[in-house]
Amino acid sequence: MGLFTKDIVTFEDLFLHQLQDVYYAENQITKALPTMIEKATDAGLKAGFQQHLRETEGQIRRLEQVFDKLGEQPKGATCPAIQGIIKEANEVAGDIADKAVLDAALIASAQAVEHYEIARYGTMIAWANQLGRTEIAAILQETLDEEYATDDKLTAMATGKLNARAEDAVSAQ
Repeated sequence: MGLFTKDIVTFEDLFLHQLQDVYYAENQITKALPTMIEKATDAGLKAGFQQHLRETEGQIRRLEQVFDKLGEQPKGATCPAIQGIIKEANEVAGDIADKAVLDAALIASAQAVEHYEIARYGTMIAWANQLGRTEIAAILQETLDEEYATDDKLTAMATGKLNARAEDAVSAQ
């Protein structure tokens, strides 16, 4: 089912497509995070990525609950947006030799993912509520809360020390 195709006729079809999109995205994120964990050099950043991997696995389980409540089998719909974000993250991280600058780039890439997820979950919560699916909205809200918390932690790491380390590393050259 592609976005804006004949397969999407009703608002419920649109909601299901969005659910499939975010399910695909979360699964892709679980595949990308181990590489980010491996590349991160700051212990706090590495631990944060490890925690987010566990959270993402839980988010996938929540999405599977939503599929179940809709009477649907969990299925992803290819999401070009998350593919592009992950591809860009891999390209940028592959081009950076300085470890401090690499950590700053990894945070930026992780925040791009978080912002995408925040947008998607916010929309899906609004749509679930519009469709009278408040129980589904509550499940999705748990995940949205985690996404905001992760974004806040990444911001704190970046502005607390990692961006300054990256700047100092470049200035020292």
